[in-house]
Amino acid sequence: MSEELKAELLDVGLDAARQAGRLLRDGRPADLAVAATKSSPIDVVTEMDIAAEKLITGILARRRPGDGLLGEEGADVAGTSGVRWVVDPLDGTVNYLYGLPSWSVSVAAEYGGETVVGVVAAPMRGETYTAVLGGGAWLDGVRLACRAPAPLDQALVGTGFAYLQARKEQQAEVARRVIPRVRDIRRGGSAALDLSDVAAGRLDAYYERGLNPWDLAAGELIAREAGALTGGRPGRPASGELALAATPAVFASLQPLLDEAGAWHD
Repeated sequence: MSEELKAELLDVGLDAARQAGRLLRDGRPADLAVAATKSSPIDVVTEMDIAAEKLITGILARRRPGDGLLGEEGADVAGTSGVRWVVDPLDGTVNYLYGLPSWSVSVAAEYGGETVVGVVAAPMRGETYTAVLGGGAWLDGVRLACRAPAPLDQALVGTGFAYLQARKEQQAEVARRVIPRVRDIRRGGSAALDLSDVAAGRLDAYYERGLNPWDLAAGELIAREAGALTGGRPGRPASGELALAATPAVFASLQPLLDEAGAWHD
């Protein structure tokens, strides 16, 4: 892939993520209505979520009409260019619903099945994270690097929990086994932001089971381009089974701990 195409995809991704972020930030109604439900009544999809995906898909169709698209809210379009966009229009829906600031818009571009561009816009933070494959990770023009090496017992670790009760119970058991081994644990509520925070040095590690491609695509590239290691179970890539991003030193200790604790199954 040419550098010119990477630059074009980054420009398009930034445009889409920033416009969707403004829509979500400025258009959030005080009496936010629920448009539908997903896996449980807790996991709500708001009208704004759907509106944001429509805005993004419109921009992509206008600027890159030959590209494919996979979106959280149901968009699944086969393209002809070799490029596929993977979009989460509102990552951190419950945070958004409750008026908490930790939500984001995640837009990634894949080429030949590999993520080449990632954008995570966090409007309430006033921050936009970006990465291009081989070009580093950036936060509003400042190059990112994950934290300096630290032992596991000094690591601040982020995680997340599913909305399905049975999975949540297993995840709580995994967290019970992890907490005594680390500095502390955080639950932010937006996987894309947690992965970006690993890139920015705000977390030493982040892990979660049950993520979808649109949760992972942009944030994983941003974390890797900042020097973090990413993966799932030992020898496997990050996936819905298990996703882990961490500084290299913490990754080496945390991955086997998560595997032993059963973080990869319900």
